Amino acid sequence: MGDDPQLTHVTLVWREGQHEDWIKFGRPVAERIVSRSERIESYMAGQMFALVRWASNDYGTVRSTLDIVQAVSLGKQCATVPQVDPGGALLLSVHGWPKVAQVFRLIDTIEASGIDPCDVAPEYWRHIHNRMAGRLTPRDYTPARHQAWLQRKALLP
Repeated sequence: MGDDPQLTHVTLVWREGQHEDWIKFGRPVAERIVSRSERIESYMAGQMFALVRWASNDYGTVRSTLDIVQAVSLGKQCATVPQVDPGGALLLSVHGWPKVAQVFRLIDTIEASGIDPCDVAPEYWRHIHNRMAGRLTPRDYTPARHQAWLQRKALLP
């Protein structure tokens, strides 16, 4: 189950107030508890998930990152993402709490419109990444845009 090479495995560590990893959205197909502070979630090829990593020390936050990753099939080209084995298609990557919080707000808006972020078009996450990198405002992901994605997806092989 947890060691299936066909799956993408995400290692999550939780040490309260020091190192906290969590999934903002995603539908794991398997989960394995390694210890009280570590677990591994597994995703099938094509599934998307948002991995949040946060760490602090005595002086405050030292790392806030959010990566939206699409799991890939075995042998397919993928990006190396920390804590993701073997890696995945990196759709969005932001560093620093202000940018992470901005993406959280965008995800909340998508959820408020009744759309599961797991079902959003992968291109939209790339759009957000590119717009934020250029310090531009991302376009909204509307129900009409989502419907267009679902129709296009139905035509894909």
